[in-house]
Amino acid sequence: MSKIEVNTVEPQCGTNLTVGASGDTITFPSGTTVVNNGSQTGFGRTGTVDWDTTPKTATFSAVSGNGYFCNTTSSAFTVNLPAGSAGAIVSLADYAGTWDSNNLTVSPNGTDKMGGFSEDVTLNTEGQSVTFVFVDSTQGWINTMDSTSNVRGEAFIVATGGTVTCCGDYKIHTFTGPGTFTVCSVGNPAGSDTVDYLVVAGGGGGAVDIGGGGGGGGTRFSAGTFSVPSPLAPIAAPAGITVTATAFPITVGAGGTASSSPPAPVGGSGGVSTFSTITSAGGGGGGKLLTAGVNGGNGGGAGGPNSAAGPIAGGSGNTPPVSPAQGKNGGTALGGTPYSPGPVYDGAGAGGGGVQSVGANSGPTFSPSPAFVADGGGAGGTGMPFPANSFQSSATGYGGGGGGGGYTAPGCNVRPAGTATDGGGAGGYTGGQAGTAGTTNRGGGGGGGAGAGGAGAAGGSGIVIIRYKFQ
Repeated sequence: MSKIEVNTVEPQCGTNLTVGASGDTITFPSGTTVVNNGSQTGFGRTGTVDWDTTPKTATFSAVSGNGYFCNTTSSAFTVNLPAGSAGAIVSLADYAGTWDSNNLTVSPNGTDKMGGFSEDVTLNTEGQSVTFVFVDSTQGWINTMDSTSNVRGEAFIVATGGTVTCCGDYKIHTFTGPGTFTVCSVGNPAGSDTVDYLVVAGGGGGAVDIGGGGGGGGTRFSAGTFSVPSPLAPIAAPAGITVTATAFPITVGAGGTASSSPPAPVGGSGGVSTFSTITSAGGGGGGKLLTAGVNGGNGGGAGGPNSAAGPIAGGSGNTPPVSPAQGKNGGTALGGTPYSPGPVYDGAGAGGGGVQSVGANSGPTFSPSPAFVADGGGAGGTGMPFPANSFQSSATGYGGGGGGGGYTAPGCNVRPAGTATDGGGAGGYTGGQAGTAGTTNRGGGGGGGAGAGGAGAAGGSGIVIIRYKFQ
């Protein structure tokens, strides 16, 4: 075999150099590098490009034979194509999977066309990659390859803070008091980059003297990664929060103080609970005798009349307003009923509002002589009986209203006050009996006190729970 060793081969005349004859195979040994200076055509290229691995983040002019990773995370921008010549080739790829939110514009040079039209084109598909080849002046640049598979490795959120437990592929951070949820790594959509939340405020305190029950703590939650029973669907936000790698301070609201002797006019409102952009308002306090309930995440129940006075309004729930609503109104105390012989009136406190239902009204009732029955207080509104295997291992309720306090007229039989649900305390039911406190870390309203001097009870503190996929 003959061998020629030279540094440069040039044509003897003219500018065309022919290597081999038609039908010959030209072989380059393994390891040979063929350098493309961006101007030659028909040699050293098989429809692919040399990729520039420095991502582009702003408008630039492309060079034929190169591929570019375009990062539109911060903003949309434009790629200016080179002047078209037959065989010119440019490839573009979505570096961060953000072309759907911040588009990439591709602009031809001068009068060159894009698929037969002298117009810019917009690339707006997440994870897209395209290759354009210039064919001729009629069609100009034609897209020969287009991928939208967006193949990316899974990355998951990594975070610290609170009490951490696992449920299947999900981590759960529970805060029963103030703390910090720190996101160390944000992950990506293929793994996880959002968190679900349950934010429950402190419940309101119940009131003294035929007192209304405290409203349950305002309750807000998202269900982006799991299904909830149909009764809860109207109060669930459809999506969680997309997090960044930062520290999120957590506030857990305290329960509202009880109204007791010497009688305060209303029970104390619960404290707010917060996570990121989510704030749940504390439950409103119950009103004492002849006093309206207080507005809050759930409204407090009204204090009962033991006279012909009434009706007395409960507090408004979902205050301040959010969507979906964080709670319901407290119950109304209706006028007392006279007994015969009198003058004796019965009456009772209304229930505090709960996340799913309003607090029950208290109403005037009596039975014919001789067995008179004093009015029972209104039951607390239904809270949120959260299912198992979502934020917790067993079903637990949150944000129930406190029951209203009852009243027993002399010589009458007793009908107990309405009890509360999902963390709310029960109202007292006989003269001087105190209500029951709302449950700690469930945001229940405190129960109202019964009869003259029966003390209300404190509301339960709130809770913040955060859930996300970690594997």
